[in-house]
Amino acid sequence: MKARTFRHGIHPADGKSLSASSPIRLFVPTGAGEAVYPLSQHIGTPAVPVVSVGDRVRAGQKLAEAGGFVSAPIYSAFSGTVRALEPRTAAGGETVPCIVLETDAETEWIDPRFDPATSDVFNASSVAAYMASGAPEHLTAEDIRAAVREAGVVGLGGAGFPTSVKLTPKNPEAIDTIIVNGAECEPYLTSDYRRMLEYTDELVKGLKIVLRLFPGARGVFGVEDNKPEAIKALKKATSGENNIEVAVLKTKYPQGGERCMIKAVTGREINSKMLPADAGCIVHNIDTIASIYQAVYEGRPLTRRIVTVTGDAVNSTHNYYVYLGTNMRVLIDAAGGFKAEPAKVISGGPMMGFAMYNLDVPMVKGSSSVLALSKDDVSESSESPCIRCGRCASVCPEHLLPMKLAQAARHNDADGFKKLYGMECVECGCCSYVCPAKRQVTQSVKSMKRMIMAQARKEAKK
Repeated sequence: MKARTFRHGIHPADGKSLSASSPIRLFVPTGAGEAVYPLSQHIGTPAVPVVSVGDRVRAGQKLAEAGGFVSAPIYSAFSGTVRALEPRTAAGGETVPCIVLETDAETEWIDPRFDPATSDVFNASSVAAYMASGAPEHLTAEDIRAAVREAGVVGLGGAGFPTSVKLTPKNPEAIDTIIVNGAECEPYLTSDYRRMLEYTDELVKGLKIVLRLFPGARGVFGVEDNKPEAIKALKKATSGENNIEVAVLKTKYPQGGERCMIKAVTGREINSKMLPADAGCIVHNIDTIASIYQAVYEGRPLTRRIVTVTGDAVNSTHNYYVYLGTNMRVLIDAAGGFKAEPAKVISGGPMMGFAMYNLDVPMVKGSSSVLALSKDDVSESSESPCIRCGRCASVCPEHLLPMKLAQAARHNDADGFKKLYGMECVECGCCSYVCPAKRQVTQSVKSMKRMIMAQARKEAKK
């Protein structure tokens, strides 16, 4: 069968061989230390603290509750004492309000089933032994949504949209396709790949939980064809399911983008003024589906996620189960540190991640990877005048004219930018990647979008 895909896109060197064969391993910092929890780990209203300075907390305890409908609670992954409620630097470079925890040398869990020192809960083959009440057939749709909401589950593919909100569309009867995004098209990242290999049954059960909310929908695992072992495992696990299939996708960036995924799987298109639900779809990341499973079957809040530590500048590459709040520098040290001073460290993938200037930041819900590179191709290149080659337009998945958008942005021409449909840009970076003149097209377009959105918010408040 021909692999499904979308028009345009690029084929960057993927770098996945560095960590693809690295099984998931649990990483727990040793000894007492510090854990930091930003209150904004999701799209929407920041969470509201429910602890005060001096409070004693245990692992699995709620630190902050959802600040509104589009929000999500935050839980501690460690036991310790609340030392401060103060602004700290996050991975994106912004300063945000945080809960700072002074952690214990030995972590004390609210639920001993989740203590890695006394249980095997991280072994997918034995998850059934830790279920509180077997398969959740007794739960209503609202029970399931409430469990996901209370567990603090958000989109773990990077966007961080509260999952319970995504599971509550305006017209649930119009949803006919639940897509589980297993493309993992960003170079170097392999955490979703390892999850598909090692926790296959958990993923299928997680998808079946979501399908219970939408009886008329089918489930689709979308996986790129450079992951044949994951495709094989998922097909085997879903062989007896009438309403679940595995869609083989062409390996291409940004295949994992929500719009591209919907186009490849269903043939439908959405734009910036639409939600996936408007096209009858709901899209979840692989790790998000796993977190839904854990919330409903195990009653476990979101306190950990899989993070790929990789790149040619680290001594060893691994996929770690990381407790949220862990310091990035501590995680890098666990991988043996750097071979030499890296030219660039990125939180996330090289196409859409954030270049780091400070490694003393916490791992949060949206932290998918730590990528350390010995060479910084971007800083070592210099821009030259646009040669009007049209390569940027030939790869744009949204079929825009990036060169003209960048020109409008540089001239601060908001009206011209909007007339060229600049707000439809998904900021994937394809245009900058193929530009022979090394122009920072994506950055120009992204900055203009931010300015237009800020102006719109300002006018809305008048």
